[in-house]
Amino acid sequence: MKTLTPKEIMEELNRYIVGQEKAKRAVSIALRNRWRRQMIPKELRDEVAPKNIIMIGPTGVGKTEIARRLAKLANAPFLKVEVTKFTEIGYVGRDVESMIRELTELAVNMVKKEEQEKVREKARQLAEERLLDLLLPRRSETSEEQVLTSQSREKLRQKLHSGQLDDKFVEIDVPESTIPVVEIFAAQGLEEFDAQLREIFSNILPKRTKKRKMKVKEALEYLTQEESKKLIDMDKVTKEAIERVEQAGIIFLDEIDKIATRDKTYGPDVSREGVQRDILPIVEGTTVTTKYGMVKTDHILFIAAGAFHMSKPSDLIPELQGRFPIRVNLDPLTKEDFFRILTEPENALIKQYKELLKTEEVELEFEREAIYEIAEIAQKINEMTENIGARRLYTVMEKLLEDISFHAPEMKGQKVVITKEYVRERLSEFLEKEDLSRYIL
Repeated sequence: MKTLTPKEIMEELNRYIVGQEKAKRAVSIALRNRWRRQMIPKELRDEVAPKNIIMIGPTGVGKTEIARRLAKLANAPFLKVEVTKFTEIGYVGRDVESMIRELTELAVNMVKKEEQEKVREKARQLAEERLLDLLLPRRSETSEEQVLTSQSREKLRQKLHSGQLDDKFVEIDVPESTIPVVEIFAAQGLEEFDAQLREIFSNILPKRTKKRKMKVKEALEYLTQEESKKLIDMDKVTKEAIERVEQAGIIFLDEIDKIATRDKTYGPDVSREGVQRDILPIVEGTTVTTKYGMVKTDHILFIAAGAFHMSKPSDLIPELQGRFPIRVNLDPLTKEDFFRILTEPENALIKQYKELLKTEEVELEFEREAIYEIAEIAQKINEMTENIGARRLYTVMEKLLEDISFHAPEMKGQKVVITKEYVRERLSEFLEKEDLSRYIL
Protein backbone atom coordinates (compact mmCIF):
# COMPACT_ATOMS: atom_id res chain seq x y z
CA MET A 1 0.00 0.00 0.00
CA LYS A 2 1.35 3.42 -0.93
CA THR A 3 2.09 5.49 2.17
CA LEU A 4 0.66 8.86 1.17
CA THR A 5 -0.20 11.47 3.81
CA PRO A 6 -3.75 12.93 3.81
CA LYS A 7 -2.31 16.18 2.39
CA GLU A 8 -0.60 14.31 -0.48
CA ILE A 9 -3.82 12.37 -1.19
CA MET A 10 -5.74 15.68 -1.33
CA GLU A 11 -3.16 17.13 -3.76
CA GLU A 12 -3.47 14.07 -6.02
CA LEU A 13 -7.28 14.24 -5.99
CA ASN A 14 -7.15 17.99 -6.75
CA ARG A 15 -5.38 17.19 -10.03
CA TYR A 16 -8.56 15.58 -11.34
CA ILE A 17 -11.49 16.76 -9.20
CA VAL A 18 -12.62 20.36 -8.76
CA GLY A 19 -14.04 21.49 -5.39
CA GLN A 20 -15.75 19.05 -2.97
CA GLU A 21 -13.10 19.66 -0.28
CA LYS A 22 -15.15 17.97 2.50
CA ALA A 23 -15.54 14.73 0.54
CA LYS A 24 -11.88 14.69 -0.46
CA ARG A 25 -10.79 15.25 3.16
CA ALA A 26 -13.02 12.38 4.36
CA VAL A 27 -11.65 9.86 1.84
CA SER A 28 -8.05 11.05 2.41
CA ILE A 29 -8.37 10.31 6.14
CA ALA A 30 -10.06 6.94 5.42
CA LEU A 31 -7.18 5.92 3.15
CA ARG A 32 -4.51 7.05 5.60
CA ASN A 33 -6.30 5.08 8.37
CA ARG A 34 -5.72 1.96 6.25
CA TRP A 35 -1.97 2.48 6.52
CA ARG A 36 -2.18 3.41 10.24
CA ARG A 37 -4.07 0.18 10.93
CA GLN A 38 -1.25 -1.87 9.37
CA MET A 39 1.24 -0.18 11.72
CA ILE A 40 -0.50 -0.95 15.04
CA PRO A 41 0.06 -4.17 17.08
CA LYS A 42 -1.53 -7.28 15.52
CA GLU A 43 -3.89 -8.03 18.43
CA LEU A 44 -5.48 -4.56 18.08
CA ARG A 45 -5.36 -4.51 14.27
CA ASP A 46 -8.36 -6.80 13.83
CA GLU A 47 -10.42 -4.65 16.20
CA VAL A 48 -10.10 -1.48 14.10
CA ALA A 49 -13.10 -1.37 11.76
CA PRO A 50 -13.02 0.73 8.56
CA LYS A 51 -14.94 4.02 8.76
CA ASN A 52 -17.34 3.63 5.84
CA ILE A 53 -18.55 6.77 4.08
CA ILE A 54 -21.86 7.92 2.58
CA MET A 55 -21.54 10.67 -0.04
CA ILE A 56 -24.71 12.67 -0.51
CA GLY A 57 -25.05 14.92 -3.53
CA PRO A 58 -26.74 15.38 -6.92
CA THR A 59 -25.57 13.50 -10.00
CA GLY A 60 -22.45 14.67 -11.83
CA VAL A 61 -20.68 16.40 -8.90
CA GLY A 62 -17.80 13.91 -8.59
CA LYS A 63 -18.88 11.13 -6.19
CA THR A 64 -17.79 8.20 -8.39
CA GLU A 65 -14.68 10.02 -9.62
CA ILE A 66 -13.45 10.61 -6.05
CA ALA A 67 -13.79 6.89 -5.19
CA ARG A 68 -12.17 5.75 -8.46
CA ARG A 69 -9.18 8.08 -8.14
CA LEU A 70 -8.75 7.06 -4.50
CA ALA A 71 -8.51 3.37 -5.42
CA LYS A 72 -5.99 4.17 -8.15
CA LEU A 73 -3.85 6.09 -5.64
CA ALA A 74 -3.91 3.23 -3.14
CA ASN A 75 -3.24 0.63 -5.85
CA ALA A 76 -6.18 -1.22 -4.26
CA PRO A 77 -8.76 -3.58 -5.78
CA PHE A 78 -11.74 -1.32 -6.59
CA LEU A 79 -15.26 -2.27 -7.65
CA LYS A 80 -18.15 0.04 -8.50
CA VAL A 81 -21.58 -1.56 -8.23
CA GLU A 82 -25.09 -0.19 -8.52
CA VAL A 83 -27.14 -1.56 -5.65
CA THR A 84 -30.32 -1.40 -7.76
CA LYS A 85 -29.02 -4.47 -9.67
CA PHE A 86 -29.23 -6.64 -6.58
CA THR A 87 -32.31 -8.46 -5.38
CA GLU A 88 -33.28 -9.98 -2.07
CA ILE A 89 -32.41 -13.66 -1.57
CA GLY A 90 -35.31 -15.68 -2.92
CA TYR A 91 -35.89 -13.40 -5.92
CA VAL A 92 -34.46 -13.98 -9.40
CA GLY A 93 -31.42 -11.77 -9.92
CA ARG A 94 -27.92 -11.07 -8.63
CA ASP A 95 -27.21 -11.71 -4.97
CA VAL A 96 -25.13 -9.18 -3.02
CA GLU A 97 -22.27 -11.64 -2.40
CA SER A 98 -21.43 -11.48 -6.12
CA MET A 99 -19.76 -8.08 -5.50
CA ILE A 100 -17.14 -9.76 -3.27
CA ARG A 101 -16.57 -12.48 -5.89
CA GLU A 102 -16.10 -9.83 -8.58
CA LEU A 103 -13.71 -7.83 -6.38
CA THR A 104 -11.65 -10.99 -5.74
CA GLU A 105 -11.51 -11.73 -9.47
CA LEU A 106 -10.27 -8.16 -10.10
CA ALA A 107 -7.62 -8.52 -7.38
CA VAL A 108 -6.36 -11.86 -8.80
CA ASN A 109 -6.00 -10.28 -12.27
CA MET A 110 -4.26 -7.24 -10.74
CA VAL A 111 -1.71 -9.34 -8.80
CA LYS A 112 -1.22 -11.71 -11.77
CA LYS A 113 -0.40 -8.74 -14.00
CA GLU A 114 2.10 -7.39 -11.45
CA GLU A 115 3.80 -10.79 -11.12
CA GLN A 116 4.00 -11.16 -14.90
CA GLU A 117 5.70 -7.76 -15.11
CA LYS A 118 8.32 -8.91 -12.57
CA VAL A 119 9.24 -12.00 -14.61
CA ARG A 120 8.80 -10.32 -18.01
CA GLU A 121 12.56 -10.04 -18.68
CA LYS A 122 13.17 -13.73 -17.93
CA ALA A 123 10.03 -14.72 -19.91
CA ARG A 124 11.22 -12.67 -22.90
CA GLN A 125 14.58 -14.46 -22.91
CA LEU A 126 12.86 -17.86 -22.85
CA ALA A 127 10.42 -16.75 -25.58
CA GLU A 128 13.37 -15.56 -27.68
CA GLU A 129 15.04 -18.97 -27.41
CA ARG A 130 11.80 -20.72 -28.45
CA LEU A 131 11.42 -18.37 -31.40
CA LEU A 132 15.02 -18.93 -32.54
CA ASP A 133 14.40 -22.70 -32.33
CA LEU A 134 11.48 -22.25 -34.72
CA LEU A 135 13.46 -20.05 -37.10
CA LEU A 136 16.60 -22.24 -36.95
CA PRO A 137 15.73 -25.76 -35.71
CA ARG A 138 18.45 -27.59 -33.74
CA ARG A 139 19.78 -30.83 -35.26
CA SER A 140 22.27 -33.48 -34.18
CA GLU A 141 25.41 -32.23 -35.90
CA THR A 142 29.18 -32.57 -35.76
CA SER A 143 31.10 -30.16 -33.55
CA GLU A 144 32.09 -27.98 -36.57
CA GLU A 145 28.49 -27.75 -37.78
CA GLN A 146 27.37 -26.89 -34.23
CA VAL A 147 29.80 -23.93 -34.18
CA LEU A 148 28.41 -22.70 -37.53
CA THR A 149 24.83 -23.16 -36.30
CA SER A 150 25.69 -21.27 -33.13
CA GLN A 151 27.12 -18.39 -35.18
CA SER A 152 24.03 -18.36 -37.42
CA ARG A 153 21.84 -18.35 -34.32
CA GLU A 154 23.63 -15.31 -32.89
CA LYS A 155 23.31 -13.45 -36.22
CA LEU A 156 19.62 -14.30 -36.22
CA ARG A 157 19.33 -13.04 -32.63
CA GLN A 158 20.90 -9.70 -33.61
CA LYS A 159 18.45 -9.39 -36.51
CA LEU A 160 15.60 -10.16 -34.10
CA HIS A 161 16.78 -7.43 -31.71
CA SER A 162 17.18 -4.87 -34.50
CA GLY A 163 13.64 -5.59 -35.78
CA GLN A 164 14.72 -6.91 -39.21
CA LEU A 165 12.64 -10.08 -38.71
CA ASP A 166 9.48 -8.35 -37.44
CA ASP A 167 7.46 -8.88 -40.62
CA LYS A 168 8.69 -12.43 -41.29
CA PHE A 169 6.04 -15.13 -40.68
CA VAL A 170 6.54 -18.06 -38.33
CA GLU A 171 4.31 -21.04 -37.50
CA ILE A 172 3.60 -21.72 -33.82
CA ASP A 173 1.38 -24.07 -31.83
CA VAL A 174 -1.54 -22.42 -30.03
CA PRO A 175 -4.10 -24.13 -27.74
CA GLU A 176 -7.35 -25.05 -29.45
CA SER A 177 -10.64 -24.52 -27.65
CA THR A 178 -12.31 -27.91 -27.27
CA ILE A 179 -15.39 -26.68 -25.42
CA PRO A 180 -18.37 -25.89 -27.63
CA VAL A 181 -19.46 -22.29 -27.13
CA VAL A 182 -23.00 -22.73 -25.85
CA GLU A 183 -25.03 -21.00 -23.16
CA ILE A 184 -25.18 -23.51 -20.33
CA PHE A 185 -27.46 -21.49 -18.08
CA ALA A 186 -29.32 -18.43 -19.27
CA ALA A 187 -30.89 -17.57 -15.90
CA GLN A 188 -29.72 -14.32 -14.39
CA GLY A 189 -27.48 -14.75 -11.36
CA LEU A 190 -25.98 -18.04 -12.59
CA GLU A 191 -23.30 -16.49 -14.83
CA GLU A 192 -20.52 -17.45 -12.40
CA PHE A 193 -21.72 -21.05 -12.23
CA ASP A 194 -21.67 -21.09 -16.03
CA ALA A 195 -18.03 -19.87 -16.05
CA GLN A 196 -17.00 -22.42 -13.41
CA LEU A 197 -18.59 -25.25 -15.37
CA ARG A 198 -16.64 -24.22 -18.48
CA GLU A 199 -13.43 -24.15 -16.42
CA ILE A 200 -14.08 -27.69 -15.09
CA PHE A 201 -14.63 -29.01 -18.63
CA SER A 202 -11.52 -27.25 -19.92
CA ASN A 203 -9.45 -29.02 -17.22
CA ILE A 204 -11.02 -32.45 -17.87
CA LEU A 205 -10.79 -32.47 -21.65
CA PRO A 206 -7.35 -33.11 -23.21
CA LYS A 207 -5.41 -30.07 -24.39
CA ARG A 208 -5.26 -29.85 -28.17
CA THR A 209 -3.14 -27.47 -30.20
CA LYS A 210 -3.33 -26.11 -33.72
CA LYS A 211 -0.74 -24.51 -36.01
CA ARG A 212 -1.09 -20.78 -36.52
CA LYS A 213 0.96 -18.40 -38.66
CA MET A 214 1.86 -15.02 -37.20
CA LYS A 215 4.48 -12.35 -37.64
CA VAL A 216 7.70 -12.71 -35.62
CA LYS A 217 6.91 -9.55 -33.60
CA GLU A 218 3.46 -10.91 -32.60
CA ALA A 219 4.87 -14.40 -31.97
CA LEU A 220 7.52 -13.02 -29.59
CA GLU A 221 4.84 -11.18 -27.59
CA TYR A 222 2.58 -14.26 -27.54
CA LEU A 223 5.40 -16.58 -26.40
CA THR A 224 6.49 -14.03 -23.75
CA GLN A 225 2.95 -14.06 -22.30
CA GLU A 226 2.93 -17.86 -22.36
CA GLU A 227 6.31 -18.13 -20.62
CA SER A 228 5.42 -15.52 -17.98
CA LYS A 229 2.31 -17.58 -17.07
CA LYS A 230 4.55 -20.60 -16.50
CA LEU A 231 6.97 -18.61 -14.35
CA ILE A 232 4.42 -17.24 -11.86
CA ASP A 233 3.10 -19.21 -8.90
CA MET A 234 -0.72 -19.03 -9.07
CA ASP A 235 -1.12 -20.20 -5.45
CA LYS A 236 1.00 -17.27 -4.30
CA VAL A 237 -0.96 -14.90 -6.58
CA THR A 238 -4.29 -16.12 -5.17
CA LYS A 239 -3.10 -15.82 -1.57
CA GLU A 240 -1.82 -12.28 -2.10
CA ALA A 241 -4.98 -11.25 -4.00
CA ILE A 242 -7.26 -12.45 -1.19
CA GLU A 243 -5.11 -10.61 1.35
CA ARG A 244 -5.26 -7.45 -0.75
CA VAL A 245 -9.06 -7.68 -0.99
CA GLU A 246 -9.40 -8.23 2.75
CA GLN A 247 -6.97 -5.49 3.82
CA ALA A 248 -7.23 -2.88 1.07
CA GLY A 249 -10.36 -3.57 -1.02
CA ILE A 250 -12.71 -0.67 -1.80
CA ILE A 251 -16.33 -1.15 -2.91
CA PHE A 252 -18.30 1.82 -4.21
CA LEU A 253 -22.05 1.30 -3.69
CA ASP A 254 -23.77 3.65 -6.11
CA GLU A 255 -27.47 4.61 -6.06
CA ILE A 256 -27.80 3.63 -2.39
CA ASP A 257 -30.75 6.05 -2.10
CA LYS A 258 -32.77 3.90 -4.53
CA ILE A 259 -33.05 1.10 -1.97
CA ALA A 260 -33.97 3.47 0.87
CA THR A 261 -37.72 3.60 1.37
CA ARG A 262 -39.88 5.79 3.60
CA ASP A 263 -43.09 3.79 3.52
CA LYS A 264 -43.66 0.12 4.13
CA THR A 265 -44.75 -0.62 0.56
CA TYR A 266 -45.73 -3.87 -1.10
CA GLY A 267 -45.58 -5.06 -4.67
CA PRO A 268 -42.56 -4.03 -6.81
CA ASP A 269 -40.74 -2.35 -3.88
CA VAL A 270 -41.02 -5.35 -1.57
CA SER A 271 -37.37 -6.34 -1.97
CA ARG A 272 -35.80 -2.91 -1.28
CA GLU A 273 -35.49 -3.43 2.45
CA GLY A 274 -34.49 -7.04 1.80
CA VAL A 275 -31.50 -5.85 -0.29
CA GLN A 276 -30.46 -3.58 2.60
CA ARG A 277 -30.65 -6.54 5.00
CA ASP A 278 -28.56 -8.65 2.60
CA ILE A 279 -25.91 -5.90 2.24
CA LEU A 280 -25.75 -5.47 6.04
CA PRO A 281 -23.72 -8.64 6.91
CA ILE A 282 -21.23 -7.93 4.11
CA VAL A 283 -20.62 -4.39 5.40
CA GLU A 284 -20.57 -5.61 9.02
CA GLY A 285 -18.10 -8.37 8.24
CA THR A 286 -18.76 -11.87 7.01
CA THR A 287 -16.98 -14.62 5.08
CA VAL A 288 -17.88 -15.09 1.42
CA THR A 289 -17.04 -18.21 -0.58
CA THR A 290 -15.33 -17.48 -3.90
CA LYS A 291 -13.67 -19.82 -6.40
CA TYR A 292 -10.30 -18.66 -5.02
CA GLY A 293 -11.18 -19.43 -1.40
CA MET A 294 -12.87 -17.79 1.57
CA VAL A 295 -12.79 -13.98 1.71
CA LYS A 296 -13.46 -11.99 4.89
CA THR A 297 -15.17 -8.63 4.39
CA ASP A 298 -14.46 -7.18 7.86
CA HIS A 299 -11.90 -4.60 6.65
CA ILE A 300 -13.12 -3.78 3.14
CA LEU A 301 -13.86 -0.04 2.84
CA PHE A 302 -17.37 0.69 1.60
CA ILE A 303 -18.15 4.08 0.05
CA ALA A 304 -21.86 4.56 -0.63
CA ALA A 305 -23.29 7.37 -2.73
CA GLY A 306 -26.67 8.69 -3.68
CA ALA A 307 -28.53 11.84 -4.62
CA PHE A 308 -31.19 11.31 -1.91
CA HIS A 309 -33.79 13.45 -3.73
CA MET A 310 -36.80 11.31 -2.85
CA SER A 311 -35.44 9.87 0.40
CA LYS A 312 -32.81 10.67 3.02
CA PRO A 313 -30.06 8.62 4.70
CA SER A 314 -32.27 8.15 7.79
CA ASP A 315 -34.67 6.12 5.58
CA LEU A 316 -32.09 3.33 5.40
CA ILE A 317 -32.53 0.60 8.01
CA PRO A 318 -30.90 1.70 11.32
CA GLU A 319 -28.38 -1.18 11.34
CA LEU A 320 -27.06 -0.15 7.90
CA GLN A 321 -26.90 3.54 8.87
CA GLY A 322 -24.74 2.58 11.84
CA ARG A 323 -22.21 0.97 9.51
CA PHE A 324 -21.68 4.24 7.61
CA PRO A 325 -20.48 6.61 10.35
CA ILE A 326 -19.09 9.29 8.01
CA ARG A 327 -21.57 11.34 6.00
CA VAL A 328 -20.39 13.93 3.51
CA ASN A 329 -22.55 16.39 1.58
CA LEU A 330 -21.24 17.28 -1.86
CA ASP A 331 -22.04 20.77 -3.13
CA PRO A 332 -23.93 21.47 -6.38
CA LEU A 333 -21.60 22.89 -9.05
CA THR A 334 -21.52 26.62 -9.75
CA LYS A 335 -20.51 28.53 -12.91
CA GLU A 336 -17.01 29.03 -11.42
CA ASP A 337 -16.73 25.27 -10.83
CA PHE A 338 -17.68 24.58 -14.46
CA PHE A 339 -14.97 27.00 -15.64
CA ARG A 340 -12.38 25.24 -13.46
CA ILE A 341 -13.56 21.77 -14.64
CA LEU A 342 -13.07 22.88 -18.25
CA THR A 343 -9.54 24.19 -17.70
CA GLU A 344 -7.79 22.97 -14.51
CA PRO A 345 -7.78 19.13 -14.18
CA GLU A 346 -5.15 17.07 -15.99
CA ASN A 347 -7.95 15.45 -18.03
CA ALA A 348 -9.83 18.76 -18.59
CA LEU A 349 -12.33 18.75 -21.46
CA ILE A 350 -10.67 21.68 -23.27
CA LYS A 351 -7.33 19.78 -23.28
CA GLN A 352 -9.07 16.62 -24.54
CA TYR A 353 -10.71 18.38 -27.50
CA LYS A 354 -7.46 20.19 -28.40
CA GLU A 355 -5.59 16.88 -28.52
CA LEU A 356 -8.37 15.12 -30.46
CA LEU A 357 -8.35 17.78 -33.21
CA LYS A 358 -4.55 17.92 -33.25
CA THR A 359 -4.71 14.39 -34.74
CA GLU A 360 -6.41 16.01 -37.77
CA GLU A 361 -3.70 18.74 -37.81
CA VAL A 362 -6.24 21.34 -36.68
CA GLU A 363 -5.14 23.74 -33.94
CA LEU A 364 -7.98 24.58 -31.58
CA GLU A 365 -7.82 27.63 -29.32
CA PHE A 366 -10.36 28.84 -26.76
CA GLU A 367 -10.56 32.47 -25.63
CA ARG A 368 -11.00 32.90 -21.87
CA GLU A 369 -14.36 34.69 -22.34
CA ALA A 370 -15.57 31.80 -24.53
CA ILE A 371 -14.85 29.28 -21.76
CA TYR A 372 -16.77 31.48 -19.26
CA GLU A 373 -19.68 31.59 -21.71
CA ILE A 374 -19.68 27.75 -22.06
CA ALA A 375 -19.69 27.45 -18.25
CA GLU A 376 -22.57 29.94 -17.94
CA ILE A 377 -24.67 28.22 -20.62
CA ALA A 378 -24.11 24.78 -19.04
CA GLN A 379 -25.18 26.22 -15.66
CA LYS A 380 -28.34 27.79 -17.16
CA ILE A 381 -29.38 24.59 -18.96
CA ASN A 382 -28.90 22.67 -15.70
CA GLU A 383 -31.23 25.17 -13.96
CA MET A 384 -33.86 25.05 -16.73
CA THR A 385 -33.94 21.26 -17.05
CA GLU A 386 -32.64 18.35 -14.97
CA ASN A 387 -29.44 19.18 -13.09
CA ILE A 388 -26.93 16.57 -14.24
CA GLY A 389 -23.88 18.42 -12.94
CA ALA A 390 -20.57 18.29 -14.82
CA ARG A 391 -21.95 15.75 -17.31
CA ARG A 392 -23.78 18.68 -18.93
CA LEU A 393 -20.42 19.99 -20.16
CA TYR A 394 -19.96 16.91 -22.39
CA THR A 395 -23.19 17.55 -24.29
CA VAL A 396 -22.63 21.32 -24.50
CA MET A 397 -19.08 20.85 -25.81
CA GLU A 398 -20.17 18.23 -28.36
CA LYS A 399 -22.88 20.56 -29.68
CA LEU A 400 -20.47 23.50 -29.77
CA LEU A 401 -17.77 21.68 -31.75
CA GLU A 402 -20.06 19.54 -33.93
CA ASP A 403 -19.31 21.43 -37.19
CA ILE A 404 -15.57 21.65 -36.54
CA SER A 405 -15.36 17.92 -35.69
CA PHE A 406 -17.28 17.01 -38.84
CA HIS A 407 -15.18 19.16 -41.23
CA ALA A 408 -11.83 18.69 -39.44
CA PRO A 409 -10.34 16.28 -42.07
CA GLU A 410 -10.74 19.03 -44.74
CA MET A 411 -9.27 21.73 -42.45
CA LYS A 412 -5.70 20.40 -42.17
CA GLY A 413 -3.17 23.04 -41.12
CA GLN A 414 -5.83 25.54 -40.01
CA LYS A 415 -6.13 27.29 -36.64
CA VAL A 416 -9.63 27.64 -35.18
CA VAL A 417 -10.26 30.18 -32.43
CA ILE A 418 -13.41 29.70 -30.36
CA THR A 419 -14.72 33.14 -29.35
CA LYS A 420 -17.53 34.22 -27.05
CA GLU A 421 -19.59 35.19 -30.12
CA TYR A 422 -19.12 31.74 -31.70
CA VAL A 423 -20.29 30.05 -28.46
CA ARG A 424 -23.40 32.27 -28.32
CA GLU A 425 -24.15 31.68 -31.99
CA ARG A 426 -23.92 27.89 -31.65
CA LEU A 427 -25.73 27.53 -28.31
CA SER A 428 -28.02 30.55 -27.86
CA GLU A 429 -31.04 28.89 -29.55
CA PHE A 430 -31.23 26.42 -26.67
CA LEU A 431 -31.48 29.20 -24.12
CA GLU A 432 -34.05 31.34 -25.94
CA LYS A 433 -36.78 28.73 -25.58
CA GLU A 434 -36.95 26.61 -22.46
CA ASP A 435 -38.63 23.71 -24.24
CA LEU A 436 -35.78 23.54 -26.78
CA SER A 437 -33.20 23.25 -23.99
CA ARG A 438 -34.74 19.90 -23.11
CA TYR A 439 -33.30 18.47 -26.32
CA ILE A 440 -29.78 18.80 -24.89
CA LEU A 441 -29.59 15.69 -22.76
